[in-house]
Amino acid sequence: MRKALPSLAPEAQASQATPAPFRLVVARGLGIIGVISYNWWVIVPIIPGMMPSRNGFFSDLEVAGRAHASLLLDADLLAAVLMFAALVLRGPRGPAGPRREWPWLLVFALAGAIGSRYPYACSEGLSAACRHLEWTGQLPWHHYIHMAAGVVEFATLTIAAFLATRRTLHTATLNARAYRAVLWTILAGYPLLGAVYITDRLGTFVEPIFFVAFSAMLLIELFEPPRLPSCPNPDRADTAP
Repeated sequence: MRKALPSLAPEAQASQATPAPFRLVVARGLGIIGVISYNWWVIVPIIPGMMPSRNGFFSDLEVAGRAHASLLLDADLLAAVLMFAALVLRGPRGPAGPRREWPWLLVFALAGAIGSRYPYACSEGLSAACRHLEWTGQLPWHHYIHMAAGVVEFATLTIAAFLATRRTLHTATLNARAYRAVLWTILAGYPLLGAVYITDRLGTFVEPIFFVAFSAMLLIELFEPPRLPSCPNPDRADTAP
């Protein structure tokens, strides 16, 4: 008869599921660089003439033919690739086991990569004619791929923030408070975003709310400890007189 293999102790199982320290360092470093690349919009206000109107969206700057459009699209692609790599290296494990929001963040990064390769055909946030063509389906297909990728990005990050908040609902850690802050920021931003679409005004002030919240969500996820702090084992307490 074949002997059953001995099962690993809980400590050994946890160590196998926990990313190695070097992987954590690399994942967090890549994530930081990815977030910096993702937030290229920060430099737009300080470059004269780069943003033609405060009522548009930053995606309008990536329309083919605009100055620096290809550079901005490459920055989006770099951000997406680095974010995806960082999440894979960090892995899904959280302090209490697998994190259900982790796959949604991977989809977010993939959607960002797709959107960076299929830019808008025209500036929907700056042109009424562009919006009319958009809503009547008269624009090239790559315009609608970019739109769909953006919807996926917003949806997946919102779901990820909800799942992370739910997972940490009954804890009082800094990470738990940060997840809740991100979720409430995203939810508060949606009515403002809706108002921007209806009024065609102040898009450059509302869109960064989501950029910051999405960046914070990714960094919190990467820097969340993969294991709970070790506690003294009561079975090994000092029994010396």
